[in-house]
Amino acid sequence: MRILMMCYEFPPIGGGGAGVVHGLSTQLVRMGHEVDVVTMHYRGLRKHEWVDGVQVFRVPCVRFSTSWCTMAEQATYLATMLPFVVKLARRRHYDINHTHFVLPDGLGAMMLRRIVGLPYVITSHGSDVPGYNPHRFRLAHRTLAPVWRSIAAEADRIFCPSELQQELVLRAQPSARTTVIPNGIYEDPTIVYGGEKQRRILVVTRMFERKGIQYFLRALQGMRLQHEVHIAGDGPYLPTLRALAEELGLNVRFWGWLDRASDELKNLYDSSEIYVFPSEAENFPLVLLEAMRAGAAIITTRGTGCAEVVGDTALLVEPCSPESIRTALTRLTGDRELCHRLGTAARTRMRDNFTWPGVAKRYLECYGTTPRLSPTGVAAVVDMA
Repeated sequence: MRILMMCYEFPPIGGGGAGVVHGLSTQLVRMGHEVDVVTMHYRGLRKHEWVDGVQVFRVPCVRFSTSWCTMAEQATYLATMLPFVVKLARRRHYDINHTHFVLPDGLGAMMLRRIVGLPYVITSHGSDVPGYNPHRFRLAHRTLAPVWRSIAAEADRIFCPSELQQELVLRAQPSARTTVIPNGIYEDPTIVYGGEKQRRILVVTRMFERKGIQYFLRALQGMRLQHEVHIAGDGPYLPTLRALAEELGLNVRFWGWLDRASDELKNLYDSSEIYVFPSEAENFPLVLLEAMRAGAAIITTRGTGCAEVVGDTALLVEPCSPESIRTALTRLTGDRELCHRLGTAARTRMRDNFTWPGVAKRYLECYGTTPRLSPTGVAAVVDMA
């Protein structure tokens, strides 16, 4: 198949969604398919290049940060992306458009379908769905609700990485055709994951209020730990978190933004005994898969989509509760054998359920039931059997 992927974020910019696009597109190429990715340009990056066999096009736009993007910046991307993909689709004759994020890219996918007839499917990643994030895009979702419903209704399929996300999509557009497929992660056979664990507690995430790092910091207040505490990631909430850590007198190292492929981030994952992810609103976070791959003992929140990732291999805490986080931290920091058991179980669960070869196969099965354009421009059905 020849597949177009549209996503406003692709490594090295963006968060978990960008990592999913890279992992899925790379795996599809390994399985013999052609994948072109259209994404945002960012200073210093090439406008056209091949990344792990994937052809990447970066269109001009305004973007000031690697780790987050405003609605206004997304609008500049849409303005240049749509005419670009129309020309690209007419030249490349794609079988399907697999778009990521209902907004902003879904709007481009819907317009592209109306112009050239290319069917589209969408993977929803979280904040692109109304009701997911109480802190960001609430006004945008309210204003763009009719557009959002049209995008969801016209999509041949909306893929939801978690059942919680599927519920939110169907609540916003009951006629949407949805399928739950989890996110995946890649294991490089040349790399040994899960090194010798040190007394380290790690947090890796983009710094937004809903990620709950403020509750983690308050949980640390007054604890006498033998563990180092490392927090990696950037975002608009980072200055507030730095100030809070200073106010509470905590010995915490903030790393700021680290490239997902960097040795620094890999070493942090592999050496950390405990990983904490206290998000109050989440879909299927890639950072949890990364922590599971590294064999860390995980503390995360129940009722947020995180529990669907970790199953019974982690300690689940209440969202927005420093007391619940402190109780879990006390238990893990005092029991290294429990940390080892949970970390081993988490790594096994990841390998059995969430590696890219298996996840990509599920996507291909769904592509096979999606109408596509034949070389004559007449709708046909892909038969992957």
